[in-house]
Amino acid sequence: MIKHFVRASWVPFVLAALLPFAAQAQSASEQDAEELASTLRNYQSYQADFIQIVVGDDGGRVQESRGSLKAKRPGLFYWETRQPHSQFIVSNGETVEVYDPDLEQVTIHNLDEQIQTTPALLLSGEVGNLNETYKVSGNHKGEHTKEFKLEPRDADSLFVSLRLTFYKGELQEMRMEDSLSQISVLSFDDIQLNKAIEDSAFSLDYPDTVDVIRDGA
Repeated sequence: MIKHFVRASWVPFVLAALLPFAAQAQSASEQDAEELASTLRNYQSYQADFIQIVVGDDGGRVQESRGSLKAKRPGLFYWETRQPHSQFIVSNGETVEVYDPDLEQVTIHNLDEQIQTTPALLLSGEVGNLNETYKVSGNHKGEHTKEFKLEPRDADSLFVSLRLTFYKGELQEMRMEDSLSQISVLSFDDIQLNKAIEDSAFSLDYPDTVDVIRDGA
């Protein structure tokens, strides 16, 4: 950590000079957070196929997976990975179930504050407090493309930064960087916005022989 030393007599002047800029930056973050929240609030449901590519800190591809997701407000989420391994992640707004058919195991987690900040759950969870949870900055990448960068305010967050890319208001990509400089890129295709989805689509069906593990139990 680099420390900058300022003579005591300069401190009041420097602080006074910086205050307007700090207030302006905070206001910009709030405006960007509200713009993003407004966009996501319009997503009553979201369905898409995805390709997820994980890149290591050396730039090499670590993993590639394919699947589909469904999200519906308030709190319903369904994620299915088909390649290279089958996995299902489902949330009913209170718990998250993770089903690994190959392991014949289901793990049930309570939807605590840390899990609620999982990037994909932005599509189904509460977005009214984005500015409290993240520092948000927006950037136009073209006439119809807008990118939002989210940096968690909590040091214990699951990721360091998240970029959401929208084209004409439609979410096209999520790009997440973790504390190990590993980047996960989710690219969406065959996107369907606000199409009716039955609540029954957000449930898991698995054999009675599967081991069920409750987190914290």
